[in-house]
Amino acid sequence: MSIFTKPTTEKVPMRNDSPSAEAGLSVIAAGMKIVGDIESTGVVKIEGVVEGAIRGARQLLLGRQGTVHGDIRAHEVVIGGVVVGTIVADERVETQGTSSVQGDIFTKSIVVLEGGTINGTVRMGEAAMREAGQPQTREASRESRDASVESALRPGLALTQ
Repeated sequence: MSIFTKPTTEKVPMRNDSPSAEAGLSVIAAGMKIVGDIESTGVVKIEGVVEGAIRGARQLLLGRQGTVHGDIRAHEVVIGGVVVGTIVADERVETQGTSSVQGDIFTKSIVVLEGGTINGTVRMGEAAMREAGQPQTREASRESRDASVESALRPGLALTQ
Protein backbone atom coordinates (compact mmCIF):
# COMPACT_ATOMS: atom_id res chain seq x y z
CA MET A 1 0.00 0.00 0.00
CA SER A 2 1.27 3.42 -0.91
CA ILE A 3 0.85 6.51 1.24
CA PHE A 4 0.62 8.71 -1.86
CA THR A 5 -2.51 7.10 -3.36
CA LYS A 6 -4.87 8.27 -0.66
CA PRO A 7 -6.97 11.21 -1.92
CA THR A 8 -6.78 14.31 0.23
CA THR A 9 -10.02 16.11 0.93
CA GLU A 10 -8.58 18.50 3.45
CA LYS A 11 -7.53 21.89 2.11
CA VAL A 12 -4.50 23.49 3.71
CA PRO A 13 -5.50 27.05 4.69
CA MET A 14 -3.48 29.74 2.97
CA ARG A 15 -2.82 33.15 4.42
CA ASN A 16 -4.61 35.03 1.60
CA ASP A 17 -7.62 32.68 1.40
CA SER A 18 -9.58 34.37 4.16
CA PRO A 19 -11.72 37.23 2.83
CA SER A 20 -11.59 38.88 6.24
CA ALA A 21 -7.81 38.69 6.45
CA GLU A 22 -6.46 41.95 7.77
CA ALA A 23 -3.38 43.55 6.29
CA GLY A 24 -0.36 43.23 8.53
CA LEU A 25 2.24 45.57 9.90
CA SER A 26 4.62 47.25 7.45
CA VAL A 27 7.82 48.67 8.94
CA ILE A 28 10.21 51.17 7.38
CA ALA A 29 13.10 50.79 9.79
CA ALA A 30 15.66 53.38 10.87
CA GLY A 31 18.35 53.73 8.21
CA MET A 32 15.89 52.85 5.43
CA LYS A 33 14.74 55.38 2.81
CA ILE A 34 11.73 54.92 0.53
CA VAL A 35 11.40 57.17 -2.53
CA GLY A 36 7.90 56.81 -3.94
CA ASP A 37 4.31 56.45 -2.80
CA ILE A 38 3.10 53.85 -0.30
CA GLU A 39 -0.38 52.30 -0.36
CA SER A 40 -1.48 50.03 2.47
CA THR A 41 -4.66 48.90 4.19
CA GLY A 42 -2.91 47.89 7.40
CA VAL A 43 -0.63 49.51 9.94
CA VAL A 44 2.45 51.37 8.65
CA LYS A 45 5.26 52.11 11.13
CA ILE A 46 7.98 54.49 9.95
CA GLU A 47 11.30 54.92 11.73
CA GLY A 48 13.21 55.80 8.55
CA VAL A 49 12.57 58.29 5.73
CA VAL A 50 9.74 58.32 3.19
CA GLU A 51 9.80 60.74 0.25
CA GLY A 52 6.34 60.34 -1.23
CA ALA A 53 2.67 60.07 -0.35
CA ILE A 54 1.25 57.48 2.05
CA ARG A 55 -2.35 56.47 1.32
CA GLY A 56 -5.00 54.16 2.69
CA ALA A 57 -3.34 52.97 5.88
CA ARG A 58 -5.60 51.97 8.74
CA GLN A 59 -3.00 53.43 11.10
CA LEU A 60 0.22 55.33 10.44
CA LEU A 61 2.79 55.39 13.25
CA LEU A 62 5.69 57.78 12.66
CA GLY A 63 8.48 57.20 15.18
CA ARG A 64 10.72 59.86 16.72
CA GLN A 65 13.44 59.30 14.13
CA GLY A 66 10.96 59.00 11.25
CA THR A 67 10.48 61.58 8.49
CA VAL A 68 7.83 61.87 5.79
CA HIS A 69 8.18 64.34 2.91
CA GLY A 70 4.77 63.96 1.30
CA ASP A 71 1.06 63.86 1.97
CA ILE A 72 -0.49 61.33 4.35
CA ARG A 73 -4.01 59.92 4.12
CA ALA A 74 -4.95 57.32 6.74
CA HIS A 75 -7.68 56.37 9.18
CA GLU A 76 -5.54 57.27 12.23
CA VAL A 77 -2.15 59.05 12.33
CA VAL A 78 0.26 59.16 15.28
CA ILE A 79 3.24 61.50 14.72
CA GLY A 80 6.44 61.34 16.74
CA GLY A 81 8.81 62.55 14.01
CA VAL A 82 8.76 65.07 11.16
CA VAL A 83 6.09 65.48 8.48
CA VAL A 84 6.40 67.93 5.61
CA GLY A 85 3.07 67.72 3.81
CA THR A 86 -0.68 67.57 4.32
CA ILE A 87 -2.20 65.06 6.76
CA VAL A 88 -5.74 63.79 6.23
CA ALA A 89 -6.96 61.41 8.94
CA ASP A 90 -10.48 60.00 8.74
CA GLU A 91 -10.71 59.71 12.53
CA ARG A 92 -7.80 61.01 14.59
CA VAL A 93 -4.36 62.68 14.56
CA GLU A 94 -2.01 62.59 17.53
CA THR A 95 1.13 64.75 17.57
CA GLN A 96 3.55 63.66 20.26
CA GLY A 97 6.00 65.91 22.11
CA THR A 98 8.80 65.12 19.65
CA SER A 99 6.73 65.80 16.51
CA SER A 100 6.99 68.54 13.91
CA VAL A 101 4.34 69.01 11.23
CA GLN A 102 4.99 71.46 8.39
CA GLY A 103 1.63 71.43 6.61
CA ASP A 104 -2.12 71.36 7.00
CA ILE A 105 -4.11 68.79 9.02
CA PHE A 106 -7.67 67.65 8.25
CA THR A 107 -9.26 65.33 10.81
CA LYS A 108 -12.29 64.71 13.01
CA SER A 109 -10.25 64.67 16.24
CA ILE A 110 -6.75 65.82 17.23
CA VAL A 111 -4.46 65.39 20.24
CA VAL A 112 -1.45 67.71 20.51
CA LEU A 113 0.98 66.84 23.27
CA GLU A 114 3.22 69.48 24.84
CA GLY A 115 6.32 70.06 22.75
CA GLY A 116 4.75 69.01 19.44
CA THR A 117 4.71 71.70 16.74
CA ILE A 118 2.31 72.32 13.87
CA ASN A 119 3.09 74.98 11.28
CA GLY A 120 -0.02 74.97 9.13
CA THR A 121 -3.77 75.06 9.47
CA VAL A 122 -5.81 72.51 11.39
CA ARG A 123 -9.35 71.81 10.18
CA MET A 124 -11.59 69.56 12.24
CA GLY A 125 -15.00 67.94 12.00
CA GLU A 126 -17.18 66.65 9.18
CA ALA A 127 -16.81 69.85 7.13
CA ALA A 128 -13.03 69.50 7.26
CA MET A 129 -13.25 65.94 5.97
CA ARG A 130 -15.43 67.08 3.05
CA GLU A 131 -12.94 69.86 2.34
CA ALA A 132 -10.06 67.38 2.47
CA GLY A 133 -11.85 65.19 -0.08
CA GLN A 134 -11.20 67.89 -2.67
CA PRO A 135 -7.50 68.64 -2.28
CA GLN A 136 -6.30 72.09 -3.27
CA THR A 137 -2.96 73.70 -2.90
CA ARG A 138 -2.77 76.65 -0.58
CA GLU A 139 -2.17 78.99 -3.55
CA ALA A 140 -5.12 77.58 -5.55
CA SER A 141 -7.36 78.04 -2.51
CA ARG A 142 -6.10 81.61 -2.06
CA GLU A 143 -6.57 82.38 -5.79
CA SER A 144 -10.16 81.08 -5.80
CA ARG A 145 -10.91 83.06 -2.62
CA ASP A 146 -9.37 86.22 -4.14
CA ALA A 147 -11.32 85.70 -7.38
CA SER A 148 -14.60 85.34 -5.50
CA VAL A 149 -13.87 88.50 -3.48
CA GLU A 150 -12.99 90.39 -6.66
CA SER A 151 -16.15 89.22 -8.45
CA ALA A 152 -18.22 90.19 -5.40
CA LEU A 153 -16.77 93.70 -5.60
CA ARG A 154 -17.61 93.97 -9.32
CA PRO A 155 -20.98 92.25 -9.74
CA GLY A 156 -21.44 93.14 -13.45
CA LEU A 157 -17.98 92.04 -14.58
CA ALA A 158 -17.86 89.48 -17.38
CA LEU A 159 -14.81 88.02 -19.06
CA THR A 160 -14.73 87.98 -22.86
CA GLN A 161 -12.13 86.92 -25.37
